Amino acid sequence: MENSCKNVYITTPIYYVNDVAHIGHAYTTIIADMLARYSRLTGYNTYFLTGTDEHGQKIAQSAEARGKTPKEYADEVSGKFRKLWDDFDISYDKFIRTTDEEHKIGVQKAFEKMYEKGDIYKGEYEGFYCVSCETFFTEKQLIDEQFCPDCGKPTNIVKEESYFFKLSKYEDKLIKWYEENEDCILPRAKKNEILNFVKGGLKDLSISRTSFDWGVKLPESLNEPKHVMYVWLDALMNYVTALGYGNDEKNMNFWPAKVHLVGKDILRFHSVYWPAFLMSLDLPLPDHIAAHGWWTRDGEKMSKSKGNVVDPKEVADAYGLDAFRYFMLREVPFGQDGDFSQKALMDRINSDLGNDLGNLLNRISGMSGKYFDYKIDSKDVEKYHQKELNEVQEILDNVENYVFKMQLNKYLEDIWKVLTIANKAIGDYEPWAKMKDGKEEEAMALVALITNIMAKVALLLDSVMPEKIAKIATSLGLEINNDSYTKLIVNKELIGETTITKVEQLFPRIEDILLEQAKPTEVSKAEAEKKKEVKKEEKVEEDNLITIDKFFETTLKIGTIIEAEEVPKSSKLLKLQVDVGEEKPRQVLAGIKEFYSAESLVGTQACVVANLKPAKLMGMLSEGMLLAAKDENGLSLIRPETSKTNGTKIS
Repeated sequence: MENSCKNVYITTPIYYVNDVAHIGHAYTTIIADMLARYSRLTGYNTYFLTGTDEHGQKIAQSAEARGKTPKEYADEVSGKFRKLWDDFDISYDKFIRTTDEEHKIGVQKAFEKMYEKGDIYKGEYEGFYCVSCETFFTEKQLIDEQFCPDCGKPTNIVKEESYFFKLSKYEDKLIKWYEENEDCILPRAKKNEILNFVKGGLKDLSISRTSFDWGVKLPESLNEPKHVMYVWLDALMNYVTALGYGNDEKNMNFWPAKVHLVGKDILRFHSVYWPAFLMSLDLPLPDHIAAHGWWTRDGEKMSKSKGNVVDPKEVADAYGLDAFRYFMLREVPFGQDGDFSQKALMDRINSDLGNDLGNLLNRISGMSGKYFDYKIDSKDVEKYHQKELNEVQEILDNVENYVFKMQLNKYLEDIWKVLTIANKAIGDYEPWAKMKDGKEEEAMALVALITNIMAKVALLLDSVMPEKIAKIATSLGLEINNDSYTKLIVNKELIGETTITKVEQLFPRIEDILLEQAKPTEVSKAEAEKKKEVKKEEKVEEDNLITIDKFFETTLKIGTIIEAEEVPKSSKLLKLQVDVGEEKPRQVLAGIKEFYSAESLVGTQACVVANLKPAKLMGMLSEGMLLAAKDENGLSLIRPETSKTNGTKIS
C-alpha cells in the first residue's frame, strides 16, 4: 500500500439528516469499511470516520414541519444512521455529529485562523439560493431563470450580510495540486472535470448566514451574534475536528486522510472548497478524494413516488449482509453508476459465492475427511504444484494494487481467478484417482494446495465479507490477523499442518423465491419463507441438478479409435479399441452399430467417459463409454471440432 507513514485515515461523507439511509449511503459506507478493515489487516494504524451533518436551513425547516426542535429532529435521524451502521457491523472508530461540542469549537478555531490570515472578509451577498442543496447559483446557472440546476427545485433570491472566504486566492494552487498529483481525485476522469471547472475561474465563497440561526456561531472574538457558518464550511471541517483539531488534537497524527469517500454529487465541495480551506489552515491535503456513482433500480432512477427505493437493511436481511456487501463492491466499477436488481444479486450469490467460493470449501472438507481424516500437511505442495503456486502468486502480487486506486471490482475479479485455478486443479489432478492408484502423497499435496489457496483468498476477502470469512477461517484452522497476512501473502509461505473442521454451507442456493417485480422494500424474511413454501408446493419434481464437484468427479477424455469390429450375435454393439493416452488402449463396447460401420470409425476421435466402472457386456469387458446425442434424426457421436492429443481432458 502506498503511504508515507504507518497511519491510515478513511472517511465517509457525513450524511445529511434530512432523510433515511438509502442504498447510496450504504454503498459509500461499505466501501469505507472494506478499506479500513483491509488497512488494519495489512498492518496499518487505521482510523475510520463516519457521522452525520446536522445544521442548515433545510434541517430547521424539516424539524419545524414535524413539530420538533432542530436538535430533536437531528437526534432522531442521526440515531437511525448510527443504528444501521451498527447493524451492518461497520467498524468505524468515531461517529461524529456536527452538533458535537468539540466539533463546534474546532470549526470556530479554524474560522478564526483563516480570518486572522486575511482569507476571510465581511461583505454582502445577493444570489439565487437553493435551500435543498444548501448552494448558491448564478442566474446563468439556473434552469428557466428560476430552478436549481442540481435538484430542479425553485431557488430564492437571497440578499444578506455575509463573510466571504477568498476562494479565488487559491485557484492557481489548486490547479498545481491537481496537475502534480495524478490520483488526488479518483476516478481520474473526475479530476479532469474539476480541473476544467477551476480553470474557468473561482469566485470568493459566502461562508456565513444571518437569515437563520441553526448552525455553528462565529467565534466570539468577531462579535457577530447574528451570523452562523455556511453549512459546507461547518460540514467539511468534520474531517479534522474528529481528530481533535482546535481541541486536544490527540489524533491529528492520522492527518492527512488516505481516502475521502464521497458521492459524485458532492465532489466539487470536497475537491475545490475543502483543499482550499486546508491550504488556508496550512494543513496537508488528502491523498485521494474518491467519488462513486449513483445507483438505479432495475434501470430506473429511484424515487419515493415510484416506490422503487432500495432499503439496504431489508436487502441485507433477505439475502445476507455479506452477500450484499460483495454484490455492491463487485457489481460495478467504482465511479460508474450501478444498477441494483434482485436477479443480479441472486446470480452473484448462486454463482460467485455459492459455486466458486462456498463449494470449494465443501470440496476441501469432503476430500480431507474422506482421504485423510481431516488432517492437512503442506510439505509436498511445492514438489507437485509449483506451477499452480506460481500462477496464484502472480495474481496476488498484483491484486492489492487495485485497492487504493479504488478498482475494487478488479480486486475481486482477480481473486476469483485464483478460485478458478483451485477448482480447475481438482479436475485436472483427480485426487480420487490418485487415491485409487495408491498415490496418497500426491493426493495430499493437491488437497493441501487447495487449502492454501483458500487460506490466502480468505485473508484477502476478510475485508469484503468478514462474517463468512470468519467461518472459512474456523474451518481451515486459520487466524485472520496481520501475522497470517504477512506469512501467507507477503512472505508467500504455506500454512503447514492443519485440521479441517466442517462448517455449515456458507451460501445456500437462492431459488427464485422473490417475485420478479417485487421491490426490496416489500421483502421480509417471513414473506420470503412463505413464497419459498408456495414454490415448493407448486414444483412437481425437483430439478435434476448436480454441484460442480459432482461434475468434476466424471473424467472425460479425447480418444482415437484405432480398431473397430462388430460383436457377433449382437445387432447393436461394436467392439472398439480406443487410445486415450494411456499405456494401452481401452476396450469400449458401444451400441452404435445401426448408425456407424466399424470401418468408418477407425482413425476418428471421440469423447470418452474414462473413469466409468468397467462392465461386462455379452461376456466382454467394456472400459468406458462414448458420448453421443440422439434425436428423431438419428445418433451422432460427440467429437472434438479439431484433432486433439489422445488423453486430452474435457472440462
